[in-house]
Amino acid sequence: MLNNIGLPGLLLIAVVVLVLFGRGKISSLMGEVGKGITAFKKGVSDGTKELEDDANAEAARDVTPAADKDKV
Repeated sequence: MLNNIGLPGLLLIAVVVLVLFGRGKISSLMGEVGKGITAFKKGVSDGTKELEDDANAEAARDVTPAADKDKV
């Protein structure tokens, strides 16, 4: 269904959307989309960093021999 649109169809759709919503509404909507993408990227990088921190914490576990732990 969407394979037949082509460039003239896309231009017509863009003009109709511009007429219906106006330039200001579309620019504010695109600004919100940009903020959403930025927040998503930040969330993904924070999640990756948290996973790496957990892996590093597991590697830094207590390596005291069992015999020495009883002496405390």
